Amino acid sequence: GYKVIDARSGEQALDVLRGDDTVDVLISDVVMPGMDGVTLARLVRMERPAIKIILISGYSEDVARNGIDPDAGIHFLPKPFSLKQLAGAVKQVMG
Repeated sequence: GYKVIDARSGEQALDVLRGDDTVDVLISDVVMPGMDGVTLARLVRMERPAIKIILISGYSEDVARNGIDPDAGIHFLPKPFSLKQLAGAVKQVMG
């Protein structure tokens, strides 16, 4: 029941977010070519503080957060995960 917009990079994700104010949740891998997910999350927090953010990673949460304040409202989903777990994480942050 969710509308999904994909972006091939952190830079493209920022462009999408700047052009679409209906986005409620950003899901990003921590490790990406170009801009990493942690940098993306920080920039999104500055520009659109109301967007919920879920970072995904195969690294441990402490390593993946890379200095992001645990109280910043950025959620973490460790890999591997199922589609059901992803949907549950989205539902949780939306609730």
